[in-house]
Amino acid sequence: MFGSLFEEEEEGEGFSPAPSGARMLKGGEEPPPPRGRVNLSGIKNQGGTCYLNSLLQTLFFTPEFREELFSLGPEELGCLEDKDKPEAKVRVIPLELQRLFARLLLVDQQSASTADLTDSFGWNNSEESRQHDVQELNRILFSALEHSLVDTSGSTFIHRLYHGTTVNSIVCMECGNVSQRQEDFLDLTVCVRGVCGLEGALWDMFVEKEMFEGSNLYRCGQCDLLVTAAKSAKLRKLPPFLTVSLLRFNFDFAKCERYKETGRCAFPLVISLRPFCEQMDGEDSDYSYQLFSVIIHKGGCYGGHYHVYIKDVDHLGLWEPPEDDSKPKLQKKDVGVCDLEPEKDDPLSVLSSIISQDANKSVLLDQLGQRLMDKIGSSWSKKYRKHYGPIGKFIQNHSDVFVLAHNGTRVALKANPPSPVTQPPSPVKPTLGPDPNNTVDLHPEPQPETTCEVEGSHWFDLNDSTVTCIHEKDIEKMFQGRESAYMLFYRKTTLRRPTEARRNPEYKVPPHLFQMAEEENRSLQQRREELEASSNRVELVLHLAPRYKLENGALQPISVEQNETLSFDRRKTVGDLRMTIYQMQDFWEGDMSLTVAKSLPSGLHLYNTLTDDEVSLYSAGILTGTGLFVWNGKEVCGAAVQTGAEWEPVLLTVVRPSLGEEKGEAGNQVGGGRGGGEGLLKESRGFAGKVTLDELREALGEPQESLLCQEKRGGEGEGGGRSGWRVFCPEDMQKTLKELALKDGDSLLVLEPHARDNSSFSVSGDMVTVTTPSDCRWLQVEYRTERGGGDRKEEEEGRRAKVPASGNTLLFEVKQRAIEELQLQEQLMGVECCLRQMDHAGKLLLPVCEELSVRDAGIRLMTSLSLCLGMAPKNTQLFLYYTVGTAPSSGLEGDIIVEQSCTVKQCLKAMLALAGLEGDSWHLRRMDWCEEVGEALMDEEVSLSELKLNHGDTLVITEGRLPSKGFLKLSVWLYVEPSAEGPGVSMDKSVNDNAEGPMGDQRLEVMSAVNRAMAELRTVGQVEISEEATLEDLKTQILTLPALQFVCVPSPAFVRLWQLEGHRLGHILRGQQVTLRKLKLSSGMELCVQQLLGEEDIGPKEVLLRVQMGVPGKREYYPPQDLIWDASRDPSPRSLRSALSLRYGLSPDSLLLAKHKPLTHTWETISNWSQQVSKRKKKKKAESLLGAPFHLKDGDIIGVKNLLIDSNRDFSTQQDEEKLREGLEQRRNGPGATAEPGNIQFKGPEKKIVPIKARKPEVALSINVGVFR
Repeated sequence: MFGSLFEEEEEGEGFSPAPSGARMLKGGEEPPPPRGRVNLSGIKNQGGTCYLNSLLQTLFFTPEFREELFSLGPEELGCLEDKDKPEAKVRVIPLELQRLFARLLLVDQQSASTADLTDSFGWNNSEESRQHDVQELNRILFSALEHSLVDTSGSTFIHRLYHGTTVNSIVCMECGNVSQRQEDFLDLTVCVRGVCGLEGALWDMFVEKEMFEGSNLYRCGQCDLLVTAAKSAKLRKLPPFLTVSLLRFNFDFAKCERYKETGRCAFPLVISLRPFCEQMDGEDSDYSYQLFSVIIHKGGCYGGHYHVYIKDVDHLGLWEPPEDDSKPKLQKKDVGVCDLEPEKDDPLSVLSSIISQDANKSVLLDQLGQRLMDKIGSSWSKKYRKHYGPIGKFIQNHSDVFVLAHNGTRVALKANPPSPVTQPPSPVKPTLGPDPNNTVDLHPEPQPETTCEVEGSHWFDLNDSTVTCIHEKDIEKMFQGRESAYMLFYRKTTLRRPTEARRNPEYKVPPHLFQMAEEENRSLQQRREELEASSNRVELVLHLAPRYKLENGALQPISVEQNETLSFDRRKTVGDLRMTIYQMQDFWEGDMSLTVAKSLPSGLHLYNTLTDDEVSLYSAGILTGTGLFVWNGKEVCGAAVQTGAEWEPVLLTVVRPSLGEEKGEAGNQVGGGRGGGEGLLKESRGFAGKVTLDELREALGEPQESLLCQEKRGGEGEGGGRSGWRVFCPEDMQKTLKELALKDGDSLLVLEPHARDNSSFSVSGDMVTVTTPSDCRWLQVEYRTERGGGDRKEEEEGRRAKVPASGNTLLFEVKQRAIEELQLQEQLMGVECCLRQMDHAGKLLLPVCEELSVRDAGIRLMTSLSLCLGMAPKNTQLFLYYTVGTAPSSGLEGDIIVEQSCTVKQCLKAMLALAGLEGDSWHLRRMDWCEEVGEALMDEEVSLSELKLNHGDTLVITEGRLPSKGFLKLSVWLYVEPSAEGPGVSMDKSVNDNAEGPMGDQRLEVMSAVNRAMAELRTVGQVEISEEATLEDLKTQILTLPALQFVCVPSPAFVRLWQLEGHRLGHILRGQQVTLRKLKLSSGMELCVQQLLGEEDIGPKEVLLRVQMGVPGKREYYPPQDLIWDASRDPSPRSLRSALSLRYGLSPDSLLLAKHKPLTHTWETISNWSQQVSKRKKKKKAESLLGAPFHLKDGDIIGVKNLLIDSNRDFSTQQDEEKLREGLEQRRNGPGATAEPGNIQFKGPEKKIVPIKARKPEVALSINVGVFR
């Protein structure tokens, strides 16, 4: 029919699609989660099988179909164990369908797998990831079942349940002759265009007559003449189950494109077909049908998602009113005693008031906190927790007032238990055998029928693995729109279900299938117990008190003996852990305290003590790797230990002046040591964070007159042997180290009164300047033979010399002295050389200007300089780097010294000469701060000083002339999807054959999704266009490039343009009629073109995000979906979470979000909590995801976790860990390693590229059936 048109697109809902091209595993490492509260099982999506899942759920909830299938035993169908035997005739399709229905009925799992069933269809992996039309599948599946059941007792059950007939009549208006032709149908196909509803469409089909008249006459067989005639159709035989297919997908021959009818087409819940039947003399009930299933399609004609609304006829599921209905409606009441405002200081009266005012007289336990917030304007934690403990414990302690119902999920008042109308029976769970200790039971005790039911109840939305309760009135929302009804299933109202089938999932289930379900449940329960036990093990590090001593405000180990580790179940209590440690430590006597400990730079510090033995380790916040200090809770080795975050120690570097009296301290002395000369002595000491500076000075044994100073980095006077220190004022001396924000590694200068008279220390106000002593005034110069910015290598290290210098010494003098010390006069005769600084890794920095002094150049004494080949810049010159090509690493690199007054044209000419390039078709571009090619230097006559170029800036020599003024020259890349299953389509046809120029075969790889193949970018050429042209004009001109001449799109709206930022997808250009000037495009920018399957017009405040739902229980993600998020009104996390909840059909509170950082291969969690603000305070501005720290932009990958079924909050994947390890190895190997980890790789012309797969052709749906006649 429509082949593979209906692929999963960005509109797809649900979290169940599997990674593209991958089969769902039949048995994974982790067991599937149990059924949810509704006690119904969903069906897993294998990548594109939502259409199959929707139809299978409809057939499953057709009890007559299910029971007819169950009535066929192994003696007729055979056994699956014999399917590989050549002589055996095993009817695999009905057998697998039986097993699937049995699992949906009896197996306690959230969703069942259809992998075995699709295997019996003969489908491969690609077929399971390709979506088809559900109407087509309905006919093909019924045909396959009929062929599979040949020569069995069930060979006609499809015919009995779904077969109907129509009769087409043509009546001659001359002689009255009637010509009739009977046709069979399994479903009625109804056109929805131009009709307002189903009944109107049926009226046009079976009541209205088509007249043959005028030039369109009918030849009557009896008259043998062309006569006027009337054609009509009627329903002759009505089936027990009526299937109606709505024709929503059509073809526009004028535009030559497919489209979806989204207009309104209403359909009734109960319909009478009497007006449309040939015989109308029966009872009304014979023509009455009741709706019980609606298959819904969301999306367009090129892609979408299927799910189904189903009425549970046998009441197998646990239906509850949707969450919106549980909110109480505001009603005017007479003021009475019970309506008085409760006392806000009394939580008992407040909670009682909230529950009593609810329409159901009960509240969901997880919603009680929010109800309390709405009631009093404050949370439980802020208002009551300090005095009354957690809210759950408070309710348990007041069991005389509150009662927990519905398996502990709802709380009600004891005097007002929940009404039976809103309290459905408990979910039916399968048994695991006759063992009375098993908690799962397939034989529930009979429960009394409720006297009344909520109107519109027992309707469910089955969306792949997700099953949610809905109201009957929700069906009206599916009359029209992109998400609308596609197939309708009616059942005759005369069909009555037996009483014993109600709420009985094992009704008419064959014994062998019942036994299969019992075994699977038993296996699932065992696997879940094993998983729960393994996932709750934590590794604890035990620090034993006898092995530590208190020193410098922290605990220091006495010996090098290793700490003990303990693997423990975090579900057990603190008391259990204490008893286990008692048994491990035979020598322990007296009380034992367990305190959380953490290793800091200054030593081990203790935080909170675990005092409540009844609390589990999970509730106490104990995780894997947590350190526990085992002690008596008072002292360690006779010294009292302070615990808590406020006492967290700080490791400071205490600096004292060495005035020559200390001997033998050269190891810790800065700039001294020879002959007992003057200098500074450094010592690392730890201090508790809560001590004041006065107490610190006393601990150091310094007199009250001593000054304490903090080093001022980057201050005036630094360099040339000077350093600045700020003196703490008297008010600061009373503050603690935490209040002064002192942190580990900070330096503290202690200056005694007699040291201030020394010439090395100059006190001016609150500043102390320390001048390096004369015997410490030197610079070390190392000679390097290589020229340029090579890395330090041990085998190439040259000779070193220590040159005397002061802050006023000219660097030219330092160089001459170094040459003399190293005896390089003859070797460097007539050779230019210069001095260069080095960074901490030994990499050479810029050459220093030799006309400056040591102090003016910002060089600190007692540091190292390198003597390298090359010229040193003068005061009027600039030292610049240059590179050739569009990428920094793609061509030649070098450096040059030019006058600041020279023009851009002169600079370019000098660089071309050095690079050995010829011709005049070159221009210069800046290298921006992130080392990417930036804007072109348009005015070639302007000087470098006017452009404000600085020492060390990099210019890129780019091929091509500068575009004319008013015109832009833009490079264009092509975006090629990693597979044809994404939202885009393949545009790479003939690109390789038509790409020309030096960039024709350059390619890039960019990350389009987590755990998927990298998308590819290919160069396709350049365009030159006016700044006043619109974005639509730019798209049109791009499509005329020779490399894209075979690409055909209906309009430019089917093309998406990205702006490349450093060979990465930046942001999308918006506004078809916006000029390029307003879009702030400049010459030399790079754009990326991507073809779409539908029109797109993204607003200025809309953000295109790539959303990926996590696979429950696995460190993987389902295929990505494009989400256009409107952030114009509310860019907060709440708004994004609401948009995703609509996409996936889940509650916003059940979603956990994170942004993927491809450069660092990490995830940044987007918090679920929003800060609560008091009513008296000014309303705080909501957090914006468009700003810090997330800065969401087009193309960002957002990971989504469904907390209802996935307790793992870690978003990282195995691929992320591998990339991080590669990055660590490369950093460990040094700068000479290969490419850095990132989300982009540049591929040069010499590398062979695997051809990108074209879009999959449309393939007709088929099911393979054996021969059983």
